[in-house]
Amino acid sequence: MLLGDGDGFISCICGEQHWGLHGAAGLLLTDPGRGVLLQHRAGWTHHGETWALPGGAVRTGETPAQAAARETEEETAVPAGAIRALAARAEDHGAWSYTTVLATVLGTVRPRVANAESTALDWVTPDEVENYPLHRDFAAAWPALRAQLDRQLVLVVDAANVMGARPDGWWRDRAAAAVRLRDRLATLAGAGVPGADVGLPQDGRWLWWPRVVLVVEGQARGTDGADQVEVVTAQQDGDSAIVTTVRQLRERRPRDHVVVVTADRVLRERVRAEGAGLLGPAALWQLLDACD
Repeated sequence: MLLGDGDGFISCICGEQHWGLHGAAGLLLTDPGRGVLLQHRAGWTHHGETWALPGGAVRTGETPAQAAARETEEETAVPAGAIRALAARAEDHGAWSYTTVLATVLGTVRPRVANAESTALDWVTPDEVENYPLHRDFAAAWPALRAQLDRQLVLVVDAANVMGARPDGWWRDRAAAAVRLRDRLATLAGAGVPGADVGLPQDGRWLWWPRVVLVVEGQARGTDGADQVEVVTAQQDGDSAIVTTVRQLRERRPRDHVVVVTADRVLRERVRAEGAGLLGPAALWQLLDACD
């Protein structure tokens, strides 16, 4: 086998040999109508003849999400542009890590065995996964992964409250301030949010690429949406628009993690009653600053 950038085994502090000089990543792809995509590994591969996820070594300068999408396209012919990454869970051993990227299909995809690393591909319902002879590491991670299948983090941002939490002169031009906030939220959505930083009850290994909904009112009306940020314009008061937005999100996708960013006490109680989580403006500003 011709080795490429990042290919090779590394001796880990856990006593095992792991594939990927810069770590490795795999894609857990969900199609709500068919299940999750599993790969039967060829016998000559590491832990061959088991079922696991398409994936492989991370290349120099590549993120685990990029590596997982690239390797999946190489092995299954599913285009990277046909999926949306929702979250990632990392198993970090210090000098080496393996990242499982959870994603969902954006339309109809037709996986096929595209190289010699696998002998079969199957869509498997979550209830049937444990019936397959799984790669031992995937088997160990599966319960935690299954709990988050096809779930996304949705941040619903109270624009007026968040802008008001930082005295940077936003009141001189509220529309411009809303645009600046929107653009910074777009950067955050692309970079991802650690689950622990938005109050998700998980084990600290998770990163989420959120869907962001920015709710504007008053002089900020007319703010357009941007890549990865939807803008909802309150026709009357912003609080009611936020509650309505949360209710609609919960009705459409009840398993999603909906988190509202606001410090307004009354609004916090209203959205909590709708099943949403909460994040304060100061915590959001810290996340935004970390992306600069």
